[in-house]
Amino acid sequence: MGKEISISEAYIKQFVEGLRPEDHEIRKQLDFGYSWEKNTAILYTIRPFWNNPNELIQSNFAKIRYTKTTNEWKLYWMRASGKWELYDPHPIADHLQDLLAIIKEDQFHCFFG
Repeated sequence: MGKEISISEAYIKQFVEGLRPEDHEIRKQLDFGYSWEKNTAILYTIRPFWNNPNELIQSNFAKIRYTKTTNEWKLYWMRASGKWELYDPHPIADHLQDLLAIIKEDQFHCFFG
């Protein structure tokens, strides 16, 4: 029997699939993925290492965490320092889909540069 995924993880998976380039040759140069553990998703890019194209590196760009006690989703972005910071001006939402829309819009270029 396969691993069951939550509805929340299914939304994340669908979102990431929508980011991925359709062309498999482009995916070799830039792709997207995610990890899901408990109530936290981390979204990342996948690229070849600059001086060794056979080695792939993952670069985190967004973290979404659900807090059950407050029934809130929190959105974080990765600073150049390598530390996560709450995404201002929209750090908290009641619905996961709202945060995914904010990431996709990337108004302040914090997620996709």
